[in-house]
Amino acid sequence: MHRMLAAALLPLSLAAALPALAQDAPPQLSPEEAAMMQAYQQAGTPGAAHAALAKTVGDYTLSIRSWNAPDAPPTVETGTATRSMVLGGRVLVEQVQSQMYGQPFTGHGMHGYDNVTGKHWATWNDSMSTGLMVSEGSCDDAGACSFTGSWNDPVTKGRITTRMTSRWTSPTVEVFEMYGPGPDGQEMKMMEITYTRQ
Repeated sequence: MHRMLAAALLPLSLAAALPALAQDAPPQLSPEEAAMMQAYQQAGTPGAAHAALAKTVGDYTLSIRSWNAPDAPPTVETGTATRSMVLGGRVLVEQVQSQMYGQPFTGHGMHGYDNVTGKHWATWNDSMSTGLMVSEGSCDDAGACSFTGSWNDPVTKGRITTRMTSRWTSPTVEVFEMYGPGPDGQEMKMMEITYTRQ
């Protein structure tokens, strides 16, 4: 009896489920919508540049040299950095702990590659500021990068433009350099950080 009842009810339950199944089917896209969807998928898919960033993931010790004037000796300090990938391998995040002019210092940087513009980008903010530095540039196949960025100067309240370079001198050592306007307005080396992977 139970088998007969189940056999009778099965077609009814299937008929009731068909409209719901049809609603769950993906919508049919117009050619324009399909092209738009493809463009977004290509823009959001990590590629070779993102894989290159992922190769730099790890823990580092830092040797930091800072200059206030081109003819002055540098301030030398140390620190640590941890790099990790987030957002499904799309963005490299760097967390820094160090000293800056004898004071505790923490920094947070992000580095990515924009498939749309074909450019590398970077952001930086830290415990010495409430602002944000934004940079854009390029990196070659050896991992050498060149960026131009800017931030708001606390003294003049104007924008300061800087250029930054980084290069790997060995499989475990990367050297970062930052250049900006000195006291006379001419470009000078402001900072050099040597990263040594642990």
